[in-house]
Amino acid sequence: MPADWLQTFAAIHVPLSIAAALWVLADIMLLGRRQPMAVMDAVWPLTMLYWGPLGLLPYLRFGRAAPRGRGPARPAGHHAGRHGPAETPMWQAVFKGAAHCGAGCALGDLIGDWAAFATGFAPFGSELGGRLLLGFVLAYLFGIVFQYFAVAPMRGLGLRDGLLAAIRIDTLSLLAYQVGMFGWMAFRAWLYPDLPPTNWAYWLMMQVAMVLGFGTTFPVNWWLIRRGIKERM
Repeated sequence: MPADWLQTFAAIHVPLSIAAALWVLADIMLLGRRQPMAVMDAVWPLTMLYWGPLGLLPYLRFGRAAPRGRGPARPAGHHAGRHGPAETPMWQAVFKGAAHCGAGCALGDLIGDWAAFATGFAPFGSELGGRLLLGFVLAYLFGIVFQYFAVAPMRGLGLRDGLLAAIRIDTLSLLAYQVGMFGWMAFRAWLYPDLPPTNWAYWLMMQVAMVLGFGTTFPVNWWLIRRGIKERM
């Protein structure tokens, strides 16, 4: 089991991350700061779940939208009111793209881990394999849905063309994310083989995995946006 200090830190950090996600959700839904792209209303709170309180920095810096009824709904921050998506600094556009990919992965892995734990799903006797498999399948499905609701409105695509575009865009981005995430999950399983999802430290480790996945998908999203394959957000 993890050291006491690590479990104490996890017991503080994970609830703070949940609180940050709830604050962002309330900021968007209750205070009228709805995102220009509707799917980002879900992306930003999900991003807080694994970035934790640190994720509030990019949200407040360039992700927060102006309240409805007080001008156009554009991201607040240093560039608010002066730049549209096409002029957003590249690193900010890529951060949003990677967060968009990460939200689907985070949701899929969150549900997949609990489902595998609750059902005892362990193909070939491997609990880790069951969690990775369920997490990947759900992350891919959620990723396509999230991507569809981004690309279809921006390009004016119907259901079929929108789904095909979403699959084309999200597959490479998601695979890159899972490289970093699954690598850490395998290391965590080796380091703490008996750590259950009912322990705060388990979810701290999952947060680390998701941040590393964000890191491995970031350059891929940069390339996808630079090539015009993925839209700037």
